[in-house]
Amino acid sequence: MTIIDKLATLLNRKDEAPNQELARDIAEREDREAVREHIDHLSNQDKNIQSDCIKVLYEIGHLNPSLVAEYSNEFVALLDHRNNRLVWGAMTALDAIILENPEVIYAALEKIVDHTDKGSVITKDHGVNILIKLCSVQPYADHAFALLIEQLKRCPTNQLPMYAENAISIVNDQNKALFTKTLISRLDDIEKETKRKRVEKVIKKWS
Repeated sequence: MTIIDKLATLLNRKDEAPNQELARDIAEREDREAVREHIDHLSNQDKNIQSDCIKVLYEIGHLNPSLVAEYSNEFVALLDHRNNRLVWGAMTALDAIILENPEVIYAALEKIVDHTDKGSVITKDHGVNILIKLCSVQPYADHAFALLIEQLKRCPTNQLPMYAENAISIVNDQNKALFTKTLISRLDDIEKETKRKRVEKVIKKWS
């Protein structure tokens, strides 16, 4: 049995447990050859195998990001794929490895932001997370923060509380005024009281 034979699809499984188990095994063994094999199968003709492989890769990224960081360019290229599962899976992988390889991912930031704007909810969530994490990398902080503010200005109100809460870690004395001003400008847009209170709590922290 090859490593690919352990994918959920090839085991005739409909759940993700085999893929998660495989990712844990590869991450623990630091099996770079297995990672390469999964990268190669992202172009498999079977879309189910493609989907399983991207799942395994971003799960590895969460567990041991250094194992997949060298494939940043491959994940960026997948953002243009016709298979939406690969698009949001690639964005998830980039989110997992951004701090391992920030310079390469920053170079693709225009494409990442474009797909964040037009992508699925999962794509947006991970795109915003990428911006937040880049705000913690000094050479890219100012640009990433400006792009993050634009996302906060126009993101769906359902996502705004989570984005605001996730961004707390990169708010500082220099950027807090713009951050809170942006959130205040969105309060009237939020219909659900519970979500509005979450945003108000973030604003209060920095007021």
